[in-house]
Amino acid sequence: MHIPDGYLSPSTCVVTLAIALPFWLLAYQRAKRLLHTRLVPLFAVFSAFSFVIMMFNLPLPGGTSGHAVGMGIVSIVLGPWASIIAISLALLIQALFFGDGGISSFGANSLNMAIVGSLVAWGSYRLLAAGAPLASRRRVVAAGLAGYLAINASALLAAIEFGVQPMLFHDASGTPLYAPYPLSVAIPAMMIGHLSFAGLAEMLLSAGLVAYLQRAHPALLAGSANITTAGSRQGSSVRQLWYGLAGLMILSPLGLLAAGTAWGEWGAEDFANPAARQEIIRASGLHALPDSAPEGLSRLAGLWSAPFPDYAPAFIHSPAFGYVLSAVFGAGLILLCLLLLARLGGKRGLPQ
Repeated sequence: MHIPDGYLSPSTCVVTLAIALPFWLLAYQRAKRLLHTRLVPLFAVFSAFSFVIMMFNLPLPGGTSGHAVGMGIVSIVLGPWASIIAISLALLIQALFFGDGGISSFGANSLNMAIVGSLVAWGSYRLLAAGAPLASRRRVVAAGLAGYLAINASALLAAIEFGVQPMLFHDASGTPLYAPYPLSVAIPAMMIGHLSFAGLAEMLLSAGLVAYLQRAHPALLAGSANITTAGSRQGSSVRQLWYGLAGLMILSPLGLLAAGTAWGEWGAEDFANPAARQEIIRASGLHALPDSAPEGLSRLAGLWSAPFPDYAPAFIHSPAFGYVLSAVFGAGLILLCLLLLARLGGKRGLPQ
């Protein structure tokens, strides 16, 4: 769901950015109290968790790949507004430093995953878990369903954004200028994989982590209204979460095992590559592909050159070690950015 540069028209990017902006402003106002306390490391560990979990690519039907996002568990623990900030920050760092998602499409990616995903996850969980004790099994089930619904809502929104491009933006001959496939292709291509494997991954991730927190750190499930007081005494809990995240970073090269590119994330050069063209056509229900990359896509594809594209620093010869190093670097950037946000808000979050 990381829409690259060139797949959305500039006007679509502007509209999605304009929709996302008030949510970011409101989220920052609502999340300030977490940034004004010693909870910055807790905020950071869940933002970094989202960053790292998105590196674990999964094989999807049609020969493509996908991933969980973590919006379910982040929203449940931090609340929807802090989750919007946390996941948007993870997406920004992915786009700027690793080329995972475009710069022009950052507003769309944040709208889909950070904003809609977080709000759907939080709303679903609150509805399904209403009145249940913190340690109840119903909260585990509610978390799983919330994660499943959230990632599929995000995928559907991305599919719609892809699918309206050829209808709204094409040249005089009808050739698409940006994303090449209409809604009738984009929605099934995106949703089949997310309703199955990616959605299942998000469901198991959310449910499993809530079950773990029920046993190990129940105070973190008390709700965002109580997290400032309850969570501020959870120094050991935060450290344990960082240890768990470090383990995920070490395992992150498993994400390299998934073959295939995520649907809608092909490079402009892939349109001229016979093998890549066949992969795109297979993943798109055998629908025809333009003879060359759409004009607007080619023009915008080189808008930004990330210093470490595809989580593969050029100075690291081992792809697996480069992946781990990228995960550590990304997590460090997230913590630094949150500390800067805390200072901008007037107080500095202190590490625990």
